[in-house]
Amino acid sequence: MSHDQSAMNELHWLIDMVQTIEVGLVVLDKNFNIQLWNGFMENHSGVSPNSIKDCNLFEQFEYLPEAWLKQKMESVFLLKNRAFISWEQRPYVFKFKNYRPITGRADFMYQNVTLLPLSSLTGQITHISMIVYDVTDVAINKLQLKAVNERLEHLSQTDGLTQLHNRRHWQICMQKEFDRHARYGDETSLVMFDIDHFKKINDTYGHMAGDKVIQHISHLLKQSLRETDCAGRYGGEEFSVVLAKTNAQDALNFADRLRKKIETTSLVYEGQSIKVTVSMGISDLQAQQENSGQWLSFADQALYEAKEAGRNQCVIYQEKP
Repeated sequence: MSHDQSAMNELHWLIDMVQTIEVGLVVLDKNFNIQLWNGFMENHSGVSPNSIKDCNLFEQFEYLPEAWLKQKMESVFLLKNRAFISWEQRPYVFKFKNYRPITGRADFMYQNVTLLPLSSLTGQITHISMIVYDVTDVAINKLQLKAVNERLEHLSQTDGLTQLHNRRHWQICMQKEFDRHARYGDETSLVMFDIDHFKKINDTYGHMAGDKVIQHISHLLKQSLRETDCAGRYGGEEFSVVLAKTNAQDALNFADRLRKKIETTSLVYEGQSIKVTVSMGISDLQAQQENSGQWLSFADQALYEAKEAGRNQCVIYQEKP
């Protein structure tokens, strides 16, 4: 076999490999005209190599992020360095449909793309190669895992009955606000409240009704909150709210509106109308609170005073002379 014949055979194998390989292979000249378009690209785009040869990539696929992609390619030509595009940075470059049955949940093929400088025998970078990898399975698995972790995190922070923050997570919110006040001096108030005569509700209507009352009040509380407020179920029938950027007077207005809403909105349970009231204690952050535990105990003392004064009212903590 002659040397030429042997070289032709090697070239034949090479072309065969390029055509059947399970990654996309595109070669562009300096003007972004397509010089090579392999079988993978043909199968997924429906465009044959013969019909696209010498055509401009960006004219053929107008949806491509032209300015962004050109900038990446220019740097490959200039710096003679390869560049990578990860699916996490941009889910796909070529808008190919996802046909893989395992990952039927993805509408398109997630891709990693490598841009490779190709040099001539003289060492000049004359062409650029795009290698397109289908990473749909990897991407979907990672996204599903992320969704599961977010769900688990949400569950670990949430009270099952009310869907408010649970006590542990609410205390983290409160500590963050306390620290923010210490750093920036922002006004912040704490509201603690609980349901009046809750034991009587349980004894009269049963524990299921008691749970419904707790949910009912949680619902009214959620309706009253702003984006920046943090509300939690502190325990049993006790609730707690951190009101960011709020002084004691504004916190009192918030608490009183909520108190009246609870008083006037009755809950119907198994044909019976249950009316409930709450008592509320308020403490804004002042210099005298040395830590968040003391802040909480001041709000608790105010709540105790509201109970002592006859319930169904709001009290702001006042330092005893």
